[in-house]
Amino acid sequence: MSVPHLLDHIVIAGPDLAETVEWFRELTGVTPAPGGSHPTGTANALVALTVGGERRPHYLELIGPDPEREGEELPKTFSINRLKRPTLITYAVHPEGIDQVAERSRAAGVDPGPVEDLSRTTAGGELLQWRLTQARAPRNYGVPFLIDWGTTEQPGLTDLPTIELVSFERIEVKPEPLKKALAALDLGDGVAPVHEGPGSRFVLQLRTEDGREIEI
Repeated sequence: MSVPHLLDHIVIAGPDLAETVEWFRELTGVTPAPGGSHPTGTANALVALTVGGERRPHYLELIGPDPEREGEELPKTFSINRLKRPTLITYAVHPEGIDQVAERSRAAGVDPGPVEDLSRTTAGGELLQWRLTQARAPRNYGVPFLIDWGTTEQPGLTDLPTIELVSFERIEVKPEPLKKALAALDLGDGVAPVHEGPGSRFVLQLRTEDGREIEI
């Protein structure tokens, strides 16, 4: 598979992070590494994605409520408060010049949201910081968000467990509006190709170390 370098990470969200990690381990045999906690009340675990056996700046983010958060309210990030099971939600791209790309997209009629600062604290206590676009509700998760890691090392290149990325695509009943939005972001149809079909969903194929292909 030829994966465009713009792919940053793919997001799988769930109502309980520990259960989502265990679901992924049972499915693939790979145990995601603890990532850290966000000020938004979420926490994550990570798996690097290889392509043709090579490490690339791509990874899977499993995200759910931070078990250490204050209060019982579930975070609304990625609609976690409404999820009943682990769900492949959306993806991120890392273009050159995040501010300029966002500005051009708005001029083309697609607002990716403001570019804002975000961070997480790793399990070891290190603060990681980056910038990303955060679209306001209601959000079309078929459209990726933009991310700029700045001086922070891109997680896909760090010491993480790995799994091979085979393919990643988007299914849409009416694909043209999404294709128009991707064109406004100057992404074309290459990062997650859009195909016509029943429902609106992502399809992710992974290959395990023993050669099994897993579809999520």
